[in-house]
Amino acid sequence: MPAEPRLLAGARLALTTFTTLPVRAGRIDRSVAGTAMALAPVVGALLGALLAGVLLLAGALAPPLVAAGVTVGVAALLTRGLHLDGLADTVDALGSYRRGASALEIMKKPDVGPFGVVALVVVLLVQAAALADLAGRSWPAGLAAVVAATAAGRLGVAVACRRGVPAARPDGLGALVAGTVGPVAVVAGAVVVVLLAVPAVPGRPWQGPLAVVAAIAVALPLLNHVVRRLGGITGDVLGATVEVVTTLVYLGLVLSG
Repeated sequence: MPAEPRLLAGARLALTTFTTLPVRAGRIDRSVAGTAMALAPVVGALLGALLAGVLLLAGALAPPLVAAGVTVGVAALLTRGLHLDGLADTVDALGSYRRGASALEIMKKPDVGPFGVVALVVVLLVQAAALADLAGRSWPAGLAAVVAATAAGRLGVAVACRRGVPAARPDGLGALVAGTVGPVAVVAGAVVVVLLAVPAVPGRPWQGPLAVVAAIAVALPLLNHVVRRLGGITGDVLGATVEVVTTLVYLGLVLSG
């Protein structure tokens, strides 16, 4: 049987990594992993379209804050809560003020510490509050906002996996994907996400793209800090990146000035 094409295998891996869709995994190697991480914003956009549908439908039947809470819950279900778990573990490791192997050991523990709990509460509250605001916008704007924010979170993964970024461990997801995404794929993904964000804020076509750019600009030094502390990226760091970037974009989309 001939080997599965890299693009198809990468799409499969991206779907199984970032969603709970019942897709059978194909071949997995670093080449395929790089394709999967480059396709992460596309998977994010598809997931965002589904979440936008949940928000708009729930918003037609319930108050905006309830609709927002339901949407946040569905987002966690569709991703197995892995990104939230990664956020909690990463923040706990950073909050310990330890470095290298000692910090990585904290990330392996199954419990969640106080820093992780606070990070989860803040992120979920901000996301729910932003989604409640977006639920009151026109459906094209609401759709664009949720799609752009969700895709931007996965764009953050592509940025974290760009060439030159090492893995913190010799095994695990981080070792498989670290340094696999080339600059062309990162730029192409960024352009797509920026364009998706243009209709997100009615009357202010610049605000959505600016929110995406600002979120990635904030995420870059944070990622650099994590790499210095841990020695590289891990699967938990990628999950944390998704949540941080998504939350920052939501925040940027609802700010008024």
